[in-house]
Amino acid sequence: MPATLLLITPPFTQLNTPYPATAYLKGFLNTRNISSFQADFGIEVILQLFSANGLEKMFGVIEAKISANELSDRSENINRILALKNEYINTINPVISFLQGKSPTLAHQIAKRNYLPEAFRFSQADDLVWAFGAMGTQDKAKHLATLYLEDISDLIKECLDPHFGFSRYAERLGRSANSFDELYAELHKPNTYIDEILLALLAERMTEVCPAIVALSVPFPGNLYSAFRCGQFIKKHYPQVKVVMGGGFPNTELRSLSDARVFEFLDYITLDDGEAPIENLVKHISGHLPQEELKRTFLLVDGKVAYINNKACTDYKQGQVGTSDYSDFLLDKYISAIEVANPMHSLWSDGRWNKLTMAHGCYWGKCTFCDISLDYIRLYEPITASLLCDRIEEMVQQTGQTGFHFVDEAAPPALMRELALEIIRRKITISWWTNIRFEKSFTRDLCLLLKASGCIGVSGGLEVASDRLLALIQKGITVTQVARVNKHFTEAGIMVHAYLMYGFPTQTAQETIDSLEMVRQMFQAGILQSGFWHMFAMTAHSPVGLHPEQFGVKKETDTICSFANNDIVHIDPKGADHESFAIGLKKSLLNFMHGACLDWPLQKWFEEKVPRTSVKPDYIVSVLNEEEYQPFKPSAKVVWLGPKPTFEIVIKSKKGNQWEQASITLQTKKETINIKVDKEPGIWLAELLPTLSVFNPKALTLQDVKNSYEAAGLEDFELFWDNKPINGLYKAGLLVL
Repeated sequence: MPATLLLITPPFTQLNTPYPATAYLKGFLNTRNISSFQADFGIEVILQLFSANGLEKMFGVIEAKISANELSDRSENINRILALKNEYINTINPVISFLQGKSPTLAHQIAKRNYLPEAFRFSQADDLVWAFGAMGTQDKAKHLATLYLEDISDLIKECLDPHFGFSRYAERLGRSANSFDELYAELHKPNTYIDEILLALLAERMTEVCPAIVALSVPFPGNLYSAFRCGQFIKKHYPQVKVVMGGGFPNTELRSLSDARVFEFLDYITLDDGEAPIENLVKHISGHLPQEELKRTFLLVDGKVAYINNKACTDYKQGQVGTSDYSDFLLDKYISAIEVANPMHSLWSDGRWNKLTMAHGCYWGKCTFCDISLDYIRLYEPITASLLCDRIEEMVQQTGQTGFHFVDEAAPPALMRELALEIIRRKITISWWTNIRFEKSFTRDLCLLLKASGCIGVSGGLEVASDRLLALIQKGITVTQVARVNKHFTEAGIMVHAYLMYGFPTQTAQETIDSLEMVRQMFQAGILQSGFWHMFAMTAHSPVGLHPEQFGVKKETDTICSFANNDIVHIDPKGADHESFAIGLKKSLLNFMHGACLDWPLQKWFEEKVPRTSVKPDYIVSVLNEEEYQPFKPSAKVVWLGPKPTFEIVIKSKKGNQWEQASITLQTKKETINIKVDKEPGIWLAELLPTLSVFNPKALTLQDVKNSYEAAGLEDFELFWDNKPINGLYKAGLLVL
C-alpha cells in the first residue's frame, strides 16, 4: 500500500544518529493509522558522496573543471588532495565501514598514521598521545578518520559547493534570512553538485513511496536551503503532491512570515507541535476537513500569506503521541566521528543515540535569553516514568541500540529520579545522557542513583558564570551552586558539559574575564569535563527581545521581516566589545578540555589587553571544601541499591572488658565493605536494608525509617544515622533521595 506521507529530514544534521523529529511524528501517525515513510537524506547524501564511486565521479568533475580553466586559483591544500586522488578513492570505503562500526580492526592501521592520506586538517591535529592516551586506539583512529573526511570536505567547498558542511549545509543562507531575497536568488541558480545527489535520491524515494504529502522537517538553518530545493523539485515534477514544512526553524524564525514567494516551493508551513497540524492537513488534503479548520498552518489564500489556527482543535497530550518509530532509517549506516578529543564533547557525534524527551517544554521557563513565550518552551508537560520506560523498551527492541539521549530543554530532577528508579526496577541496561539545570536538587545521592541507572553525562547552562548576570538571566542558580552540583556528578562518575555564554546585555570586560576564571578553576578542580562558548543572540520571543529596555540594550531596528524574524541586531551601550573576546575564550576552553595550560595567566589567551581577574585563585576549591549542610527531610525517599547484607555478632574486647557488636558485610561490585556497630542498632539495620530495596513496591521515607528505629526501642536516630559508619553506606547503595 503506498504511503500517504513521506517525512524527510534534508541535509545535514548529525551523521551519527537520526534527528528524531520525523521518528516522533511517524510514531504518532501510527496511532492514527496514517501510513508514512521517513528518510534522512543527510546520511544518504553523505554515503553516496563518500564512497569509492562517489569520489571517483567527484574527482572527475573537478578535473573537468580544471581542464576548462574554471579552477585556476587553487590552494596548495587542494593541489595536494588532487595529487593524492587514488589514495582517497582506495581508502574511502574501508574508512566509512570503520566509522560505521563494521571494521574495528582497521583502527590499528589508521592510528599508525601511515594508512590515510593527510592534508591541511592534519596540521591542526591534537597531540594524539596527550589527547587519546587514556581513550585508546579506536577513538584515536576515529579522530584521524574525521580529519580525513574534513580534508575531503575542504575539497568540495573550494571546488564544487561553497555551502557544503557535514552537520550544516548553506547555514549562512538560513542564518541571514531576514529577507527571502538571497535564498530565493540562490534557488534560481543551477543545482550544485550536492543538490544533484540529493534530488536524485528524492526522485527515487518519490517513485518508491508515491506519497500524497511530503513533510520536510527543518530543525536548523543548515537544513533550510536543501528543504527548499526539495520543495522546488517536487512542485516541478510532482505538482499533485502537497509539500509541508515544519520543525525548529519555522517554529522560531517564520512566525511572522508574509513573503508569498515562499509558497512557490511549499504548500503549507506548520508551527510548534506537529501532531495535530499534520493530522488536520491529512484530513484536509483528503477532502475530510475544511481549510478554515487547519491547525497552526501558513498557506497562500488569494495570493497572500494567511495563517489559520483552529483553536477548538486541541493538541495531543504526551501520553497520546505514541512511541518514536525509527523504522525506514538506515540505522546500521550512520557514522561515528570524533571532532574534539574530549569524551563528553564527543557524545554529540560519536555513537548511535535513540532520542526521547522526559517532558514537553521547560519546567523552569524563566531564563530571559530563552524563547519562553513560545509553546515549545512555555507548555510544560512531563511524561510518567512508567511510560518512558515502556518507550525505552520498545525502542531498544526496534533499533537494537541501548544508547539514549533525552533531548529535553531541561530534564526535571524529580522525574529523572523516578525514571532512574524505574529503569533499575525493570533491570533495563541502557546508557543515557540529557540536558539539565545545575540546581541544588542534584545531591550526591541523586547523582549516584542516576549513575546506577545508566546516566553517563549531563549538559547544562552555566552561561556567564557571574552571579550578577545569572540573576539578570533569572537562571535560578549561582556559580557556587553549579560548582557543588558538578562535584556531585563528577564524583558519581557522570561527565559534565557546560554551555557558556558571553556578550549578555551589560556584561563588562571584567565580568567576561571573571567568568573565564571561574570556568578555568572548575576544569582545574576536575569538576567540569567539557564546555562550549557561544555569543549571546537576542531573539524576538525572549524577554530580552520583547523588553530590551529592561536589560539596558536597544534594538537596531523594529522592522518585522517578511521571512525569518528571530535573531535581532541590538546595541549594548553599557557592555564590552564582546566580539573581541571570541577567539581567546574558545582557544582557552579547547586547552582546558585537554587539561592543558590551566596555569596560564588569562591575558595570554587574548591579543588585546584585558583586565586581571578579580576572582580569588582558590575560589572554587574553597567552595568545594566547605561542608554542605543536609537538612533532615522527613519526606525524602530512602532506597537501598546494594547487595543483601551478611550479618553476624562478634565479640569485642578491650582492657579485659568484652561486649557484643554487630558486623555487617556487603559485597559490592568493586569491594567488600564491613561495618561494625552496637548490637541492637546493628540488628535493626541488617533487617532494615532489605526492606529499603529499590524492588520493594512500597518506598519508605526518612521519617518511616526514623519511626522504625524508635519503635525498636533505640534512641538518638539522627546521631546514629548521620555518623560513621552509617553515613558512608552511600558507597554501597544506601541513598536518601
